Parts: sequence; structure tokens; C-alpha cells
Amino acid sequence: MKYRCLVADDNLIDRDLILQHLKKIGSIEVVAICSDGHEAAIALEQHQIDIVFSDIDMPDLSGIGLRKGLRNPPVFVFITSHFEYAVESFNLDIVDFVVKPLTFERFYKAANKAIEYLELKDAVGKANGSSMLKPEDEIRIREANSSDYFFIKETQGITKIRYSEVLYIESLGDYSKIFSVDNMHVTLINLKNLEKQLPDALFMRIHKQFIVGLEHVVTITANEAHLSNKQIVPLSAVSRQELIDRVVNDRVLSRSGE
Repeated sequence: MKYRCLVADDNLIDRDLILQHLKKIGSIEVVAICSDGHEAAIALEQHQIDIVFSDIDMPDLSGIGLRKGLRNPPVFVFITSHFEYAVESFNLDIVDFVVKPLTFERFYKAANKAIEYLELKDAVGKANGSSMLKPEDEIRIREANSSDYFFIKETQGITKIRYSEVLYIESLGDYSKIFSVDNMHVTLINLKNLEKQLPDALFMRIHKQFIVGLEHVVTITANEAHLSNKQIVPLSAVSRQELIDRVVNDRVLSRSGE
């Protein structure tokens, strides 16, 4: 299956680079190429688009303005030189946010994430049909002091997961991927709503796209958290000190022994 995409960027060099990268990904077909957000909005009215690869800072209509103006938006991947747009972008439940300069490795990861989202959306739709649960019904989390597990609704049924087994959770737009010690689960609920329901004592959102199980954090670097399964999760600068305070606390051994 080929997924139909639109590319929007006012910089000709950056736009051509995105197109060169897309030529290497056989499952994506370029349907429209636009030089600004207004042109992209018109193209979206004329074509059925699955994925939008868009710059943010464009004349007439920004990438964020374009995304906000769509009632039923396709999957969005923002590619920009301006990291300060990250917070606002992820609040729109985009699939990925890529900072220029754009490498093929990073673009390939973003493209695959968009494809994975579309495949999951299709699978969930087929499994649930017209009886698809609302996002607030997709997860049943109990208080940590009354139980040590929660349930999520997946395509194959309802799954029980223990808090202690959750390594990390990754945002996938409207969905979230929960990585446990032995498996990976997908739930139709975004990271923001998951964060509200998971117990603060056990979990922390350390990046716009990631929540970690605190007991699985074994190493904290300048911009990464290393987990007990050797997985490395990105760590935002604003979250680093809080993570250190919550994980390390007063457990650091000192040279003096005091």
C-alpha cells in the first residue's frame, strides 16, 4: 500500500531535500508540493492526503496555522529550524517534530512513525468498527495505593499491565505505545491524557513524546535517560533536574560518607 503525502516548505533547498528523501521510501507517494501554508491548504481540499510533511515558519499561513485550520487533518510531521515551536506543535497531537538540518536517518524515522500511526488507526478501526470506544474509555487506571496494575483496550481485547513492568510510553499522535518488560501495547489515548491518569509517584513525562517508569531509569545524562532494558529515551532540558530529584533524591553516595 502507498500512502499519499503533501510536502510544504517555503525554502526551495529544504523542500528538494525532503523530496529526495521521499524517493527512497517506496511506501509513500508525493501528491502535492507546496511553497507555503496557503498553497498547502488549497491542495488539501483538492487531494486525499494521508501524511503532511510541513515546515512551520512559512509566509501567509504557518504550518501550525495550517494544522489548526483543518477539521479532519491528515497525519502531520513538522520539519523546522525553530525548536521553540515544539511545545505548541505536540499539543496538536502531531506524530513527529524534526529539527533541521534534516538527515535521511531522522526523516526515515519520522516517516515510519507516520506510517505506523496510519496502520494502527486502520487496525483499530477494523477491530472496533462502529463500537469504537471513546478515548476516555480506552484505559482504566487504578490508584497506586489500591492496586498495582491497570487495563488498556487494544485491538485484540482488554489487556492488564502492571505498573512495575512499564519501561516507557511513547506518543504516536492520538495513540500511545506502552513498552513493558516483555511486550509493546498500543492504546487509543494520547500521552497528555495518559500523563493525567498514571500515578505521579511511579511515572514522569520527561519529553514531549515520552513518559518513563521511574524505577527503570538507571542513568541520566545531559539529554537522555537510560533505562533498565538498555533503551535510551530523549530527556528535555527542562525536565532533567526534576528527574534527577525524583530518581536520585538522597541516594547518592558521597566521598565523605556523610
